[in-house]
Amino acid sequence: MNNHILSARDIIGPSPLIAIANEAPPKLIVDPPLPEPLSQGRVFIQYRTENLRVLPVFGKGALDVSPRIGHVHITVDDAPWHFVDASGETIILVGLESGPHKVLIELADPTHKVITSETVTFTLPNS
Repeated sequence: MNNHILSARDIIGPSPLIAIANEAPPKLIVDPPLPEPLSQGRVFIQYRTENLRVLPVFGKGALDVSPRIGHVHITVDDAPWHFVDASGETIILVGLESGPHKVLIELADPTHKVITSETVTFTLPNS
């Protein structure tokens, strides 16, 4: 029987207080919208990052921070604009019409350069 207890580092990753040499590339993991709020016309999209902390820090000077920091750009239905989120919390969208939608979530560095992205598609039921 394996009695290995996962360490804090195993769960939350390296300490943000120490620079990381040769950092692994950032990753973005996005879940589909939560079903219950979706059935009520609200879109709750959970996401997480690996090898990058989502923080409200911007500008060229922040590119040298270790561990890496960044934020997400969120574009709904191919809009010509996006909004920025630096909270790292669940994305919540309300007020969308019934029918099919897609949300582009881009992981960006402090200068807004896109690192990677994921697209979520879903259909809001008739209200």
